[in-house]
Amino acid sequence: MVHGAFCAGWVFENFRGPFENAGHAVVAPDLPGREAGAPAFATAGLSMRDFADAIVAVCEAQPEPPVLIGHSLGGLVAQMVASKAQIEALILLAPSAPWGVPGATMEEGISAVSLYSLGPYWLQAIDPDYESAKRYLFDHLPPEERRAIFARMTAESGRALWETLNWWLDPLATTLVTAGAVKAPVLAIVGGRDLIHPAATVKTTSARLGGDTRVLPAMGHWLVGEAGWAEVAEICLTWLGDEKKLSAA
Repeated sequence: MVHGAFCAGWVFENFRGPFENAGHAVVAPDLPGREAGAPAFATAGLSMRDFADAIVAVCEAQPEPPVLIGHSLGGLVAQMVASKAQIEALILLAPSAPWGVPGATMEEGISAVSLYSLGPYWLQAIDPDYESAKRYLFDHLPPEERRAIFARMTAESGRALWETLNWWLDPLATTLVTAGAVKAPVLAIVGGRDLIHPAATVKTTSARLGGDTRVLPAMGHWLVGEAGWAEVAEICLTWLGDEKKLSAA
């Protein structure tokens, strides 16, 4: 399970439970730069490619090809990994779009340019902002849960954010995942009220990968923790069971 921006593997503390109860061994690593004891600026300069390479190594260390689940920016990392490593299946939870997939809403455009107010933010480690988190990430969580989660968030790589949000300015096409690059079956799940990665954009991402998309109308972006997260986990597990049946047929 691959976490999103400003977070670490702790975001899956509850979400992993149903998978473990179903007999899956769950690994939820921290992406580079946010390991225990790392300084606040440790993510500065890290690329999405650095994140993907780290998760490729985790996948290759498993005894068999894993199911890869990624949330938000971690969903884009997971797409990049799935184009390189052998995996059993790919599940994308409100994923960031890869290079070449345009946003479908004004909110996405605003997000793409908002960080420029910080100057050359691609050189920095960007601290999380509570008001932005409250509006875009935790808008469906009770206030006390918002504060508790925000207190655990850490600085994110400005370079990784730039490569994700402003992919059209990246001549290296760092986050490019071409059609046909992912050989494993793909499922994308998105909240119908997600302001960061709305359903229309996620559907385009999933279609590029030849995947299925499920839209949960009442949910927002925090699919791993807001009300309804257990249903998200159940959808994943049911889909994985169906895929196993199909592959065995």
